[in-house]
Amino acid sequence: MDITIHYTFLPHTDAEAALGFYRDILGFEVRNDVGYEDMRWITVGPAGQPGTSIVLHPPAADPGITEDERRTILELITKGAYTGITLATDDLDGLFEKVQAGGADVVQEPIDQDYGVRDCAFRDPAGNLIRINQLT
Repeated sequence: MDITIHYTFLPHTDAEAALGFYRDILGFEVRNDVGYEDMRWITVGPAGQPGTSIVLHPPAADPGITEDERRTILELITKGAYTGITLATDDLDGLFEKVQAGGADVVQEPIDQDYGVRDCAFRDPAGNLIRINQLT
């Protein structure tokens, strides 16, 4: 039995800013873009990998969440403490330059970690932590 990761979810606080980061800077394809009332879900993914996608979703859209909980979630997202994702590339330094030139919030420049990974980190426009590993 094969199991793959099909979708992962990251909140966005500004759909256009999220598109600017994931589509325009990272180069992901937009696979779906749907709205309901004042909310918008955008599905993006790396070109040539149609089976793996990120769904950028409105945060705290669950009707069972209180206003206090919604505020707490938004504060955690903005601080980068709510969620994140790790991507990988065969050209970490080149991708770092591209993402940095695109104006992304740099958390960590490319570095060889003690645990054997070379990586860097950014925050997307919502504040989500995006780590990028160098493929070996």
